[in-house]
This record gives sequence, C-alpha cells and structure tokens, in this order.
Amino acid sequence: MSDAIISTEPTELHSDQAAGTLVCPVCGREATRGLVAFNSLPDDLKIIIEANSPLGTATQEICPRCVELFQRAKFQLESDAVVFEQGGSVLSTPLRMGAHERFTGRDVTIAFLDSGFYSHPDLTKPVNRILAYHSIVEGDLTALETPDVASWHGMMTSVVAAGNGSLSQGFYRGIAPGANVVLVKIGKTGHVPEQNIYRGLKWVLEKREEYGIRVVNISAGGDEPQSYLHNKLSQLVERAVSEGLIIVCAVGNAGHLPGHPVLPPASAPSSIAVGGLDDQNSLDRARRGMYRSSYGPTVDGLQKPEVIAPSIWVPAPILPHTPTSEEARLYAELDAASNDQLHAIIEAHAELDRELYEARDLPVPLLRQLITIKLREGNVITQDYKYVDGTSFSAPIVSSIVACMLEANPALTPQRVKRILIETAERLPFIEVDRQGWGVVEARKAVELALALKS
Repeated sequence: MSDAIISTEPTELHSDQAAGTLVCPVCGREATRGLVAFNSLPDDLKIIIEANSPLGTATQEICPRCVELFQRAKFQLESDAVVFEQGGSVLSTPLRMGAHERFTGRDVTIAFLDSGFYSHPDLTKPVNRILAYHSIVEGDLTALETPDVASWHGMMTSVVAAGNGSLSQGFYRGIAPGANVVLVKIGKTGHVPEQNIYRGLKWVLEKREEYGIRVVNISAGGDEPQSYLHNKLSQLVERAVSEGLIIVCAVGNAGHLPGHPVLPPASAPSSIAVGGLDDQNSLDRARRGMYRSSYGPTVDGLQKPEVIAPSIWVPAPILPHTPTSEEARLYAELDAASNDQLHAIIEAHAELDRELYEARDLPVPLLRQLITIKLREGNVITQDYKYVDGTSFSAPIVSSIVACMLEANPALTPQRVKRILIETAERLPFIEVDRQGWGVVEARKAVELALALKS
C-alpha cells in the first residue's frame, strides 16, 4: 500500500475563473482553490470517486477538497480492508479464538499491572468483579471512577480479558467474563519504569492469598535487555512463579526494529511471553500471519515468545465520558441514521466535530463517505468499542484462557499451565519459529487438556 500523497494543485482551471465563482460539480461547494482535471487522477482513485459522485462517470473536474476526502477514503479502504470485509464489524475475541463455552474463568482472580484503570461497566455490572485497586504511583489520587488519560491502557487490557460485554449485549466480551480482577496501577502514560513493574508485582505477591490471585497479566516492558541472572524484576518473576503465580507478559512491539529485543519481565524464564498474531479479523486460518512483535532468543538464549495471540483488530472498550467516546457515539449515531436525519444530528453536535459540521450540506453520498472515514480513522466498532493493536492485548487474551484452564482444573501449577499452552498451540506455516514460538494459542484445546488432567 502506498502512502504517497497525490497533489491536489489544480491542473486545469475554468477559463472564466476570474469572472465568477467556481463550483465543484461533485460536492457543490465553492472551489476557492480551483478545480482538478478528473482524468489527471490515478485510476484507483477515479473508481472511488465515480462510485460516490452524484454525477458518476460524467465527472470532468473536481475540487482539491474532494480529492483529499477520497484520498482518505482510499487509505482507509486499503488499511482497514479486513474490517470492511466484515461489513464494518470486528469479530469478537471468543469467536475468533474458538473459546470453550462452558468455562468463563469463574472463581479465578487475574491481577493486572498497567499504567491506569477505570471501573468499566463490563467489569462492574451486574456484579462488581473488581476485588481491589492499588496504585504504587507516588502522590497519585486518581480514583478508579475518573476517566483520566492514564486510564485508557489498563482499562482496555483488563476488559479484553475479563469484560462481560455488558455494553454490547455480551458480544464484545472477553474469554474470561466470569473472572475476578485486581487492578494495580504502576505508572501513568508512556513508558513504565522497570522499578514500578517490580513494585507492582511485589505488592501482588504479598496480596495473592488475600484476593485469591492466580494469574498476573503484565502489559508493560522493562528498561533494557538483561540476563535474568542479574535483573531484579526477572528474579521476582521467578520467585512469584515458584510460589504459584502464573505470570503472563506482553513480549513487546519491536519486531520491526534491529535486534527486536525482548525485555524483562517477558524475558524471564518462567514467564509466559506472548507475541502477536494478525488473524486478518477472519476465521480463515489460512489468512493468519504475524504482527510486528518482539522476539528472541533473549540475552540468555531463551525462546521468547512461547505463544502468540491476536495483536491487531482486537475489540476493546472506549473510555466513557471522554471526547473520544462522545465522537464515537456521534459517528455511530450518524452511521445508523436515515439520510433525512443526518443534517439535524450534525447540527445538534456542531462543536463536537467541526469538519462534519462544515460538510453538513454535502450531497448525501459524500456525507456518508465522510462518516465512514470518521468511523475508520477512529477505529470505531460501536459507540462503546473500538479496535486496538499491540501485544498489550494479546497477553490478556492468553491470561483469560489461563483463567478458564484454572476454572476447569484448579490444581494446575504454573509449570503445567505453560506446558499445556505450548502442547496445544498451533504453529503457523512458513513463519520462523523464533518469531512465533510454539504458535497460536488454542483456547478450547488448552481448556480441554486442563480438564482431562484433573484427577
């Protein structure tokens, strides 16, 4: 896909430009920057314009603003093709992972170490499953009910794993919607210092019996590659696993960089490091490929990641009571509205999206095009959910599968859990072993083997 920007400088102007006002024949707006000859545009852009132009193939000229609009549409059609294939929808996590319907992580507690959290309805309704919230950030007074900018990441990771999809009638739920959660804030926005991850994990280790914590999800990476023999955080991971905790870590998103480093705590021998799968938002296994996740061998020569899970097109919640949520609500409402309702809805939200307001008198096909662009540029699925990417979200998918395994067989040790995930994973053909480890986690097979081992 090319990201080249097509010039929107007029290549041919009306001869009477100075004598009167130019009007774009496509959008009907004044063409203050002149008009561009339609035939000068690339063929693939012409096709999109013709499909959405009120004049169809009769278009001879077009204003630069329309060219820019259709360039945006073309980019979204290419970059989000797998979403358009599903009618603008994203498949739910349990569906794409083939999760076992009987197990939901009931009576299992997952602790999340992340930059911030929010008491999202998918975790609190109809029953509040947040057993505890703790912040190790000095002087932090942010309440769990505050939609702070730092709340985004941890809210999404925890809901991806354990959300019950209450705002989507249960559709966009996690694989462990019956699990309890403990939320540990270890930073704000940006990089989380390794020392903070250490302090958060130490707190979890101290509180594991009080809250019944069995699984720890860490969607944060350390400071630099280092041997576990000399790294304080990695040594704490080893201690935690020896005491019965299952530590699941995002491996990172540096697979496209030189060295593709795996950092602590994912590089610790006993952690379950999770890399990224790109399943193309499809159930067709032949379409599976790799996400740009980090991979080993580590400084100690260890295979990391051990397994991979979806790292792109992952449905996650939008933080309520934020400008982003208000915009998503508007775009979803417009997308579902009839043509004769569009103008009134846009007028009522003039200050929320100035571009839409200024475009409110466009012909309906163009206005619909702009609404679709807004939905895709914001990764909006519904007014309450969007799709996200990164191994930060593949790790909680694995954590949720582990919770279901523990519900099926509470006697499983961390070592046995890791072995089951590896034994039941499915390797991708034609992909280097170093990048994928033992392959894609198989949710149903892992739970069924856990159940079969129950004595």
